[in-house]
Amino acid sequence: MPVVAVAYSGGRDSTALLHATARSAQELGLRVLALHVHHGLSARADGWVAHCRSQCEAWAAQGLPVQFSFRRLAGAPAGGQSVEAWAREGRYLALQAMAEEQGADLVLLAQHRRDQAETFLLQALRGGGTAGQAAMPALQFRDGMSWARPWLGQPRDAVEAYLQEHGLRFVDDDSNADPRYARNRLRLQVWPALCEAFAQAEASLAQAAQWAQEALDLQREMAQQDLQALEDDLGIDLAGLRLLSPARASNALRAWLLEQLAQPAPASLVARLLHEADEHGSWPCAGGHLRLYRARLSFIEDGAEAERPELELDLSKPGRYPQPAWQGAWLVERAEIEGASENVLRCLTMRERRGGEQFQLHAKGLPRSLKKCFQDRAVPAWLRQGPMLVCGSELVFVAGLGVDARHLAEAGSPQLRLSWIPDAAP
Repeated sequence: MPVVAVAYSGGRDSTALLHATARSAQELGLRVLALHVHHGLSARADGWVAHCRSQCEAWAAQGLPVQFSFRRLAGAPAGGQSVEAWAREGRYLALQAMAEEQGADLVLLAQHRRDQAETFLLQALRGGGTAGQAAMPALQFRDGMSWARPWLGQPRDAVEAYLQEHGLRFVDDDSNADPRYARNRLRLQVWPALCEAFAQAEASLAQAAQWAQEALDLQREMAQQDLQALEDDLGIDLAGLRLLSPARASNALRAWLLEQLAQPAPASLVARLLHEADEHGSWPCAGGHLRLYRARLSFIEDGAEAERPELELDLSKPGRYPQPAWQGAWLVERAEIEGASENVLRCLTMRERRGGEQFQLHAKGLPRSLKKCFQDRAVPAWLRQGPMLVCGSELVFVAGLGVDARHLAEAGSPQLRLSWIPDAAP
């Protein structure tokens, strides 16, 4: 039976969304997972778990196809990390893990129009740019999971009306009254006065977030066009970047840095690279450092510059082949499809990327640059540093992409599946 998951805190918004989803699922023949995250931050958290479980069991007894699951977060915020940021990051990881365990690839979130308006206003007050003011997308894909906010266009009053119509019980999180948190201060101290002075504040600010989202989409499209001429497998042409208008140069550089670092770059770093960097230089950043050499800017992952020798390998038999100098191992397994033949894997050279390599993703496709292939497969920058395997001058395997389609074994013939396993992986 197809399954959809709902993030269920037990509060008013998620209670309404879970109930509405379960009612619709009953008609459509779907199964609904109610996913609850125990953050371990409140003395009442155990009671919330009990309430949510009881609510779901009661609905299930009424014939609604809902199943409850919960997970408790471990650990604590790192030094300098806010409780809000730690809880948000841990919550999404826990929700994804629970959804994947139950075979769901869609998680519904209960944010509504006022939440969107608040997010826009908070980002503006923090000096956030277009990406921040775009607030929350109605639909996004991350790590193989779809995250949807079906009520993002619905006013808060509509959620309240649904709760009253169906007589639904919910829990109140006492931390929502804590003024130490920025969103709470906005809701408790600013929002009432704002709505009294501007009756359409919720709708207007949510509309502004939508305009910001469209502007962000345009920025991303423009950055993609500009980077096609400036980027290759080894980095970005900083001299060519500076020939663009200041706004386009900043936009393209921010997009490139986001792809490399997997997080937005500080404004001070962007300004320094565009206006102060000479022909050579190095800057520490998340997970490694940026290096400028002869006007080409590259991202070097921590540990990536350690000497990693070329090695001659025979991977024609199943097994695990540790490679200490490369901090990983090859895993070779029998396969029925999408494997390589034993003959191809008998005489291989393991080496680093050199630039200019061409990889063919599909049997009916054409060889393309590794950069394009990594982008098509959405392989993040830090996973592009693994080794490649060549047979003579022909590319056979690239970590993060798999076997080059030109070396896939014929259907029905004996074949082997290759995997590169970094030492940090299980």
